[in-house]
Amino acid sequence: MTATAFTGRREDRRLITGAGAYAADVDLPGQKYAAFVRADRAHALIRSIDTAAARALPGVIAIFTGADLAGSAFKPPGTMVSYPGRGGSAIIVPPRLPMARERVRFVGEEVALVVADSRAIAEDAAALIDIDYEDLPAVAHPADAIREGAPLVHAGVPGNVVFDFEYGNEAATAAAFDTAQHVVRLTLDSQRVAACPMEPRSTVVTYDPATQVFDLTTGNQGPTMMRPGLCHIMGLKPEQVRIHARDVGGGFGARSGAYMDHVILMWAARELGVPLKWVGTRAEQFMVEAHGRAIMIDAELALDRDGTFRAFRMHWIANQGAYLTAAGPLINTMNGSLTIGGAYKVTTGYGRHRCVVTHTCPTTAYRGAGRPDMAYAVERLVDEAAAQLGLDRIAIRMQNAIPKEAMPFKNAAGATYDSGDFPGLMQRALAAADWAGFGARKAASATRARLRGLGVAMFLEPSGGGAAPKDQAALRIAPDGRVLLHAVTQNHGQGHETVFPEIVARVLGLPPERIELVTDHPVSATLMGNGVVGSRSMQQYGAAFHLGAQEVVRKGRLLAARHLETAPEDIEFSHGTYKVKGTDLTVTLDALIAAHKGQAPHPLDAEGEVGLTRAFPSGVHMAEVEIDPDTGATHVDRYVAVDDCGNVLNHTLVEAQLHGGIMQGAGQVLGEHEAYDRDSGQLLAGSFMDYFMPRAGLLPAIETVEHSVPSPTNVLGAKGTGEAGTTGALPVLMNAIVDALRERGIAHLDMPATPARVWQALQQAT
Repeated sequence: MTATAFTGRREDRRLITGAGAYAADVDLPGQKYAAFVRADRAHALIRSIDTAAARALPGVIAIFTGADLAGSAFKPPGTMVSYPGRGGSAIIVPPRLPMARERVRFVGEEVALVVADSRAIAEDAAALIDIDYEDLPAVAHPADAIREGAPLVHAGVPGNVVFDFEYGNEAATAAAFDTAQHVVRLTLDSQRVAACPMEPRSTVVTYDPATQVFDLTTGNQGPTMMRPGLCHIMGLKPEQVRIHARDVGGGFGARSGAYMDHVILMWAARELGVPLKWVGTRAEQFMVEAHGRAIMIDAELALDRDGTFRAFRMHWIANQGAYLTAAGPLINTMNGSLTIGGAYKVTTGYGRHRCVVTHTCPTTAYRGAGRPDMAYAVERLVDEAAAQLGLDRIAIRMQNAIPKEAMPFKNAAGATYDSGDFPGLMQRALAAADWAGFGARKAASATRARLRGLGVAMFLEPSGGGAAPKDQAALRIAPDGRVLLHAVTQNHGQGHETVFPEIVARVLGLPPERIELVTDHPVSATLMGNGVVGSRSMQQYGAAFHLGAQEVVRKGRLLAARHLETAPEDIEFSHGTYKVKGTDLTVTLDALIAAHKGQAPHPLDAEGEVGLTRAFPSGVHMAEVEIDPDTGATHVDRYVAVDDCGNVLNHTLVEAQLHGGIMQGAGQVLGEHEAYDRDSGQLLAGSFMDYFMPRAGLLPAIETVEHSVPSPTNVLGAKGTGEAGTTGALPVLMNAIVDALRERGIAHLDMPATPARVWQALQQAT
């Protein structure tokens, strides 16, 4: 559907020339600077806080501790879970104060705030605050947290389980397993990872006592996601909190919700009556920016000896950290359940997911948000089933794949897949990856004493959905004739400034450069919508802008009819021009815009909106790896991604999103691990010296192939793209690594497959 050649993202020139405006770039007259004192241990009582030395430092304006906030009424944070758990049980939301008062529960929890004339003074003063702790037993690993007699993270959470969720049919699934000719079982670990956006989290906040309105400039994934949490905690009305951002250097799920440091800074700005600025350090991001994954998975597949799948069964233990985030319990329960059974024609299945609290940083959505973990479990099971039964890995998948004509397909959890063509995806992938030629390449690797493996993963994941019932977009004609686009969506790397104007331009027949997406604008604040999560932007906001553009065309037809002195039904529109049918009488949309220049509102101003929709992008990825058994180092030699993203509006941006998602998945597979000491709960990976960050050389040039089946759920036929790469990368790369290791008798390895882990597995297998 691309109409013009891609000449680059509009925002790139601004960003690469240093003209971007991130939260840390914002300075306000009279602002003061804030620094946090954070807990340096996982679980302890606070005996005393000595601030005398810090207060004596010249330039220090104020120091606040939990006791100072005690007089304010704060509500505990809520969650997005609105559905019952196992047996009708409700989620338990542990209480949380904005700032620790008597006890700390994870490394990094806020204990004090320093406000000073400069950032340096604030940070120096924070280092002078002396806190007397009494250490308490800690549990950092979820398996330890649910053991009988384990220390409780919260007194009101028995057994440290905050939510016990189930889906599918337990009895039917048990019967399928009881009568199965073969059962495959795997225990998998989708380890904790850090989001690591390019931009460290920063906030500038002001408070106007006359209007009682807070203005926050902070990196976010949409103000309508962050605002509800802040309003709930502080007891504010939505109109009292305005959230701003122009450029956001990445989100990945971690920037979707409200954080307690936002709440503390808002409270302090109101107390002091001055603008406050806080620029977080990278170390703080590792400590307190919500982590991702952290799931233990027990996965089972029941099947016949000929490879016919009968049922899937999943048991997850999801580490929520010390407190719940808004999204954490949702993505580990409902999100994860939506694709049980993956791309296979299995309608029997059962899952039980338990959300557990520990003395660690809270977790939230991370690129894919439960979908990659389910795809990982399903596709590892399928590979293991083929190995145990001596069946071909491709044949067993094709035998059980949902056929194109069976769409829409309702799976074991009750989710309905809208469309897809798994056999078609597989055929394209087999050709692109030269699957048939692998044997020769494996033999060549053997001559160099290398182990070579080839992995395949067939997957799908849901995109769309949301909390608000609809997504709205507004199109406004500026005095200079530009068409300005407004919505609550927040671009943080996807290319919205480029693709949304392209969508509108195709409908209006105007040059895309005449159309501009405007963020952080009062018009946007009047609109309803959801944030930029769940790979939803194109099928929701893209569709809304498309419909809004069609409304401009409709209004223009009325104006053209008056201008051309005919009935509206006699007017046709094409490529920016209105024409009286059967004549040469015309008027351009551009002329109609100019004819009403200066009118406010302009008669061509329009809105578009769409209700919540869901689509299921899918793909078949293949990866080829070579392992050096002497060092355990894994080299990814080839990566082919064949994806169904529905109708593609901008091929280059789709490819870029897939590349980014694949790289993020590869990072988790090959090295990323936000590790805690199991006994003390102390953070072990608090900087890039300790935390693996994927770099460009980690993967070869990624070959992407489109195999699109339009989605019937939205007017554009689009499906999500942003998380598909990650969803495919986890299973395909681990399948490739295990395939390489099988000749040494190794059938399982947990992520991350670091050189040390691979080498150790090889040593133990000899």
